[in-house]
Amino acid sequence: MTDRYTVISADCHAGADLLDYKPYLEKRYHDEFDAWAAGYVNPYEDLLADTADRNWNSQRRLRELEADGIVAEVVFPNTIPPFFPKASLMAQPPSPAEYEQRWAGLQAHNRWLADFCADAPGRRAGVAQILLNDVDEAVREIRRTREAGLTGGILLPGVPPGSPVPELYSEAYDPIWAVCSELGVPVNHHGGSASPPLGDEPAARAVFMVETTWFSHRALWHLIFGGAFRRHPDLKLVLTEQGSGWIPGVLEMLDYYHGRLVAASAKASTAESKFGAGLAESMGRGPSEVWRENCYVGASFMRPHEVPLRDRIGLDKIMWGSDYPHDEGTTPYSREGLRIAYAGLPREEVAAMAGGNAARVYGFDLAYLDTLAAVHGPTVAEIAEPLKEVPDGATSPAFAPGGSVRVW
Repeated sequence: MTDRYTVISADCHAGADLLDYKPYLEKRYHDEFDAWAAGYVNPYEDLLADTADRNWNSQRRLRELEADGIVAEVVFPNTIPPFFPKASLMAQPPSPAEYEQRWAGLQAHNRWLADFCADAPGRRAGVAQILLNDVDEAVREIRRTREAGLTGGILLPGVPPGSPVPELYSEAYDPIWAVCSELGVPVNHHGGSASPPLGDEPAARAVFMVETTWFSHRALWHLIFGGAFRRHPDLKLVLTEQGSGWIPGVLEMLDYYHGRLVAASAKASTAESKFGAGLAESMGRGPSEVWRENCYVGASFMRPHEVPLRDRIGLDKIMWGSDYPHDEGTTPYSREGLRIAYAGLPREEVAAMAGGNAARVYGFDLAYLDTLAAVHGPTVAEIAEPLKEVPDGATSPAFAPGGSVRVW
């Protein structure tokens, strides 16, 4: 047994520099891309800074992650793909008129990502992007990207209220759940997606901070109540960078509604009967059981107040992440981020949350990564030492004082 932990970040972000997407775009879109790129103004300061190349500079990225104690990563998108107004993770579903170009842009990102992951074999699980406007096209892209070596599964887009596509509980998406189940492809839903547009006023930004995780959580109860897991019992759902302390309370709430509605469905005289009709048959198992069998949480920079809930969440469900290269991430203080959360816990629990669970969900070769961790991983003794002082310059919420369990 090594005296170091094998740390896999289940939440990192990457993407190509804007013009570097062109070779990955189908040639018939090159002229349109040139015209679009010539007038595009990037709205993100971090993608214009000297450090922006952390998103695409493979060797720099490996060096910085290794220095931070991390030997492998799950790679979500970050930069602007062709024809998008902003990062695809936060963008609204495209209108029918926007769909063709946006879809071409996401496919270009997926091709780039496959090459980026291949540059560090066994160390990057790339998450492929899809759109929900054309389910058949999405299914074909899921098969193609899996064959191309993207092992991080798919990024399930959010469906904000008023979207031009069906809600996530719709059976229209069954072909997507079916192919993901068949191929063992995790369905990832990342925080920040699914929020409706709110504008740029100070109040709007504050409302976004309060509400954004709730809108991301909706994927959980949409898929549960929509029966996706009954029809596809091997489907895996991962909720990433949405916190983790909300999970036990929300599962209790979902169990309550499930129980009430199922019980009432057989009693025509109750006010709830019309809402519960057919629910037991359509969704199958109760929410807590679905969570235990099918769901995981990319807990990202897990905070100390969330850790006591780990048994209720499920020790085999929690996957730590650094959120590299974002400002809210723990880099370059990931060792301290692990310490503030996990110091004093049993070694086997830390090993599971810091890397073992992610290796199982995303198919990493843990034996290979152990050899890298023997050089770069944080020591067991180091992580066991409680963090007494937050590092100067640390910007992650992992280090923010006064955290408490959120309602959602």
